[in-house]
Amino acid sequence: MHKRLTTVFLLVMMTGTFSLFAQAQQTLKVGIINSQEILEKSIEGKKAISQLEEKNRKTQQDLSKLDEQIRQLETRLNTQGLTMTQEALISLSADLDRKRTERQRMAEDATKEMQELQQRLYLKIQSEVMPIINKLGQEKGLDLILDLRASGVLYFNPAIDLTQEVIKRYDATKTPAK
Repeated sequence: MHKRLTTVFLLVMMTGTFSLFAQAQQTLKVGIINSQEILEKSIEGKKAISQLEEKNRKTQQDLSKLDEQIRQLETRLNTQGLTMTQEALISLSADLDRKRTERQRMAEDATKEMQELQQRLYLKIQSEVMPIINKLGQEKGLDLILDLRASGVLYFNPAIDLTQEVIKRYDATKTPAK
């Protein structure tokens, strides 16, 4: 008899717990944003991407100039190496080594600068977008907003996608009032 009461009690408790869990699941309001889309389609995101592309283009031009200088030194070494004095050959080889080292350092520095610039620009945008997302979530009474880019979400109802609204509001903060 005691065992039967314990079993019934456990069943009632489990049913109550599952019922509360089901109610909690039904009332949870979720929104989705796509931070990559915000970056690509917002005014500030487009500016950041343009700035990064311009920096990359200039870096590539500078590296190409060094590559050309290196090619010229290599050609000179290959075509005139046999007719040069030992001293001239050593000097040309040292110049070539210096240019190669300069190019390698420039490429490494450029990569580091690019990463720092990218991080700075993206963090600026993120810090400006987060209050907009928070306010939108509060206005819509949402319990949770996920970022598609970072969440691993495999499926969602497009009706809960807030990305376009975030972009619209973010852009509105960046355009002068008429």
